[in-house]
Amino acid sequence: MEKKRFVLVVLVGLCLFVFILLYENQPVTPVSNVTYVKRVAITFDDGPHLERTKVLLDGLKERGVRATFFLVGNRIEGNEDLVLRMYEDGHMIGNHSYTHADLTKLNKAAALWEINETNRRIEDITGEKVEYIRPPCGFWNDEMEKEVEMTPVFWSVDPMDWCTVNAGVVVERVISDVEDGDIILFHDIYESSVVAALEVIDQLLDQGYVFVTVEELMNE
Repeated sequence: MEKKRFVLVVLVGLCLFVFILLYENQPVTPVSNVTYVKRVAITFDDGPHLERTKVLLDGLKERGVRATFFLVGNRIEGNEDLVLRMYEDGHMIGNHSYTHADLTKLNKAAALWEINETNRRIEDITGEKVEYIRPPCGFWNDEMEKEVEMTPVFWSVDPMDWCTVNAGVVVERVISDVEDGDIILFHDIYESSVVAALEVIDQLLDQGYVFVTVEELMNE
């Protein structure tokens, strides 16, 4: 009985040894590479503009790209259809104050009115709460942070599109600086900015970038 047990153990050991030798000599099948998707958010301030925002929305829809719009409250009246289209096309809509004021230089009541009135006008059109704000010129402080229950949004790529009519220069500034995870700042009230933005989108799409809203980018 002991002899049979010994033989069985030896056989098992030999089998294990042979298996290890065969396994070590087998070529390793590489794991397929996982493609990392580069994401970027393109944002537009100061609109809506009756003509230029429409051209932009047409271009975004044609390319299947969703963007983020930060609206000035006193420019919404008369452009309600554009705001509704932004919403229905899947774009994110945020607050850019009512008069494009420096909120940090206003008293608390005036600053809150600028924000709340803009929110009200947007929400009357979309039916959804506005959760994000881009303070004009990026001016924000601790007091505003405490008083306003909204998420401030800034930017990481600023081509200064508002101070040149040369769309090519604006495109070059963005393409030379943009990286994965960036938030690009544009303004949809200038014709050259709209032209530049659509060209930037085309080039970044060719480079494999995926355009997402600011909310999606921040949640990631």
